[in-house]
Amino acid sequence: MAEMIKVGMADLKLCISPNSITTLGLGSCVGVAIRDTSNKVGGLAHVMLPDSKEIKNNSNIAKFADTGVAELVRQMEKAGAVRSRMVAKIAGGAQMFAMQQNSALVKVGDRNVAAVKKKLAELRIPIRAEDTGLNYGRTVEFYPETGDYIIKAVGKPPKKI
Repeated sequence: MAEMIKVGMADLKLCISPNSITTLGLGSCVGVAIRDTSNKVGGLAHVMLPDSKEIKNNSNIAKFADTGVAELVRQMEKAGAVRSRMVAKIAGGAQMFAMQQNSALVKVGDRNVAAVKKKLAELRIPIRAEDTGLNYGRTVEFYPETGDYIIKAVGKPPKKI
């Protein structure tokens, strides 16, 4: 029977088909799902912040877009994935609090999405679909076998991207 692997906040994990992978509580965080379309090796990173260089105590590389996405790709390659066959889907990056301020802290969701997109572009991994922004949290499930990325949000029907 296939296993559903759980990824915590500021965490990342590999997933090999037929298993699937999930993370809960994507508010301003971004769930970055990547898979090798040929051998079905996949992974999911739960990115909390855009840039590891902005934080002094940044030993958790999965926490940041710049280091977490690169580490997920490195681990996938170690497991047999080939970068030229990798594709990504992303979800999250919401603005969870209605505030009038236009501060960087309030816009962390937007900054996370931009940082994830920048890192994926640097790694030459195309984004095939996204469900980002707005003002609600998401829980996601990723299936490397098919590439389906299921987004669940309170009060909304599940969405497959």
